[in-house]
Order: sequence, then C-alpha cells, then structure tokens
Amino acid sequence: MRLSVALAIALLVALTFAAHSARADGDPASDVLATQAIFIPRDAGLAPAVAQRLEAVVMAAAAGGYPIRVALIASPSDLGSVSGLWQHPTAYASYLGEELSLIYHGAILVVMPGGVGFQTRAGTPAASAQQGAGGPHLAATALRAVERLAAAHGHALRVGATGSPAVRASASDPGQWIVFVVGLWLIGVSWWASLRARPLRWRRDGTSSA
Repeated sequence: MRLSVALAIALLVALTFAAHSARADGDPASDVLATQAIFIPRDAGLAPAVAQRLEAVVMAAAAGGYPIRVALIASPSDLGSVSGLWQHPTAYASYLGEELSLIYHGAILVVMPGGVGFQTRAGTPAASAQQGAGGPHLAATALRAVERLAAAHGHALRVGATGSPAVRASASDPGQWIVFVVGLWLIGVSWWASLRARPLRWRRDGTSSA
C-alpha cells in the first residue's frame, strides 16, 4: 500500500514538472509576464542600470494609471515554440494578449529588432508595428514607446534621472511647512523639558547634574 502511494506521488510530481517545463519552453515571455511587468531575455545584453531604468518607467506608468507589460525579444530563441513570430511584433503582441487575457487586461508592448508591436488592452487586436523602430537598442526603444503610449492615453510619466520615479514637491507645498513647524515644535518641547528636569535633579541630591 505504501509503495503504491509513493509511486502515485512520484508520478504526480513528475507530471507536474513536465507540464511546467513544457509550458516554460513553449513561450517564456508569457510565463514571466503573468506575474511580472517586464520580460528581458538573457541574450538582450542589458546593463543592470538600463534594466532598472526600464523597470522604473514601467512602474511609473502603472502608478500613473497606465499598466503595461513589456517583452523584449532579442532573438528567435526568446520566443520558444512560437519562433515563427520572430520579427512580427504585432502578431506576437496579439499572441501574448490571448495568453494573458485571463489574468491581465492592460496594455502589452513587444520590442524586436525589426520593430514594435502593441495593443492597448489584452485580448484586443494589436496595433500596427512601427517597423524599423527596434534596432539593437531594444531597451531604449521600449523606454520611448512606453512614455509615448502613456502620454497618448493621458498619463504623463515623471521619472527621475537616477531611474526611480521622481517625486517633486513644490516650494509652496503646505505639507513641507507643516512638517518643518512640527519638527521645530518638538525640538523646543524637548529642550524645555530638559531644562525643567535639571533643577529638580539638583534639588534632590544637593549636587549639580552637570
């Protein structure tokens, strides 16, 4: 009985692993984009700073009300079993929309060396590709595309030069003055309490507390 149970468990684990491996090999980007906003293959050759910059822009878009998934495709091998869609970013954007339609309903952007393809909402037909906009600099193309797409849909992005969303407070922002005044008040209260406590300690032991 125990042997049968052990064999059944082993078979279930093997089938689960095989199914996961087959799915991952079938289309790596859709697996990643199901839980993350950006798919960057290893052969894209992105420097860490560039990848962080792209991530910051995508995060800023989502924070501004324009969620988007971005897939950088540097070679046919990045497409897995759908390598026939190589250099067809529009078709691949549509394919990703179908793959992700049950769990994600925002925009999808695909950047290949041959161009850019996108669709404004997962599950809807993809827009025409901008042929020749990709080139070897996939990340730079993706950055410009995300910014333009967000702006076209009324979501201007504000990303700082360091690669993180910029938070710029106006000099006339009342919140800054409130924090400043409260801070000064707390410092004054602490100083006043310290002065009152010293004479009390001096009277108790008859010596100076200094």
